[in-house]
Amino acid sequence: MTLAAFLATSVLAGGNAVGVRFSNRELDPLWGAAVRFGAAALLLLALVAVRRLEFPRGRALAGSVLFGVLNFGVPFALGYYALVRIHAGLGQTILSLVPLATLLLAVAQRLERFRLMAAVGTLFAAAGVAVISRAPPQGDVPVLSFLALLGSVLSFAQATVLVRRLPRVHAVTMNAVGMTAAAVLLFAGSLAAGDTWRLPDRAATWWALVYLVVGGSVLTFVLYLFVVHRWDASRASYVFVVVPVVTLVLSAWLDDEPLTRWLLIGTPLILLGVYLGALRRRPD
Repeated sequence: MTLAAFLATSVLAGGNAVGVRFSNRELDPLWGAAVRFGAAALLLLALVAVRRLEFPRGRALAGSVLFGVLNFGVPFALGYYALVRIHAGLGQTILSLVPLATLLLAVAQRLERFRLMAAVGTLFAAAGVAVISRAPPQGDVPVLSFLALLGSVLSFAQATVLVRRLPRVHAVTMNAVGMTAAAVLLFAGSLAAGDTWRLPDRAATWWALVYLVVGGSVLTFVLYLFVVHRWDASRASYVFVVVPVVTLVLSAWLDDEPLTRWLLIGTPLILLGVYLGALRRRPD
């Protein structure tokens, strides 16, 4: 079940970039992100009420808020800023280092032991992502944009590690609280950035938002927390290296993005990395 949830999370998250691409054609980025997570938070809070799930208190509540800030608010705000100046391929390659960052943070916080195969797997996977996205190895990269994307990587990684340190909270409830906190930050960021607050006019944008709310937020992150609660944090974070493959395939299907030989070359490297880092049976 955990492996099935991992694969489902990868597929659903892979559709997020396509949905965001459609959304950004009509809506300002931070405003679109705020609407997405605000609507997802309302949906999850309604689900909490209908199922009468226990609402967290004390340390669990504070941890859920912090998880939302680290997993949704900070990385999405920094990522949107970084990708204005950084090539998307390079951005995907840097984000594929999340498993390595997660491993190192988990080791530093004494939640996991350092595993050489996990580090090697991340490097194979990152190389595969670089190949399929054809990230340019040279050229001027703005320092602030690079640091923003690196901050996004560390934020995603720490959010995953944090879940393992907190009192157990139901995945639906933790995401409801977390997305509410993130939505507040994103609405504030959108206001500060001077975004135009408007609803979309195009049907394609509405369909994209529906997917981003239901599939790309509610289902994706509930399943992701299901995986994190059952696997080590570093293993669960390998979702980040599978996502680019799914994104390219869905982009070819829905957005007429051409598939190239680079997908065939890079995908085996990614799969090898995921096997070594996340799926390979460990010696007793």
